[in-house]
Amino acid sequence: MKENPIRSLPGIPMLLALLAVLLACAYAVVFTVATGDGGVPRIVGAVLVAAIAVFGLVGLYMVEPNQSAVLSLFGKYIGTVRDNGLRWNNPFFTKRKVSLRVRNFESGKLKVNELDGSPIEIAAVIVWRVVDSAEAVFNVDDYESFVHIQSEAALRAMATSYPYDQHEDGQISLRSHAAEISDRLKEHLDERLTSAGVDVLEARISHLAYSPEIAQVMLQRQQANAVVAARARIVAGACGMVEMALAELQKSGVVALDEERKAAMVSNLLVVLCSDRSAHPVVNAGSLY
Repeated sequence: MKENPIRSLPGIPMLLALLAVLLACAYAVVFTVATGDGGVPRIVGAVLVAAIAVFGLVGLYMVEPNQSAVLSLFGKYIGTVRDNGLRWNNPFFTKRKVSLRVRNFESGKLKVNELDGSPIEIAAVIVWRVVDSAEAVFNVDDYESFVHIQSEAALRAMATSYPYDQHEDGQISLRSHAAEISDRLKEHLDERLTSAGVDVLEARISHLAYSPEIAQVMLQRQQANAVVAARARIVAGACGMVEMALAELQKSGVVALDEERKAAMVSNLLVVLCSDRSAHPVVNAGSLY
């Protein structure tokens, strides 16, 4: 089912023409009653013409900007009108208005398990609009409800495919790669909503957090990871300084160092460099930045 544009007649000229017919019929009835000229046949004819004109008024309908009218005849799709203003088509056509304006909504906070199995709370803002009125009306029962339900399903599927935090270099995570996650969510939504004639303009995460029952535990884990990372950086820096000191000593030739003396010097330098910083690893790690 694809949208089929169809022509419609301007509504204002049709309205004026139908009103003119009604006035003419009323005048004919009044004139016949007053003069008796023409008798009952003229009155009946005028009444029939007036009834047809009144029925013709049913064919008038309004199409607002960024709106379309889907026309069908006894269940058969006829076409879609996107011309703005007062329009007129066959009075037997059924007319259903569909908004083409940009719309958005925020999903509820969903509780799902991310890739590592930890429960998280996640919500997203979806910006969408209808691009094919026929598909929106005839391919799904209620396209607005369809968009909401499929958006939550896509959000759940996307959240279970990525970890909350980045554990390796180059790994995409929910918290550290907002742009990439938004693109992936939009791809999921496009796959699900294309059949309903809906185009997703933007999809972005609006809320992301660990579930309350594990939030404190995950905070402690993050703090532990920060301590380990800080200590690793301290050790790496100390090793670099020791290597630099040995290289300078050998280059200057101030003292000749055999393997035993090198080992003793390395041990002493590491003790001096690491002992003071290791007492407060988190604070000192922050100072390294």
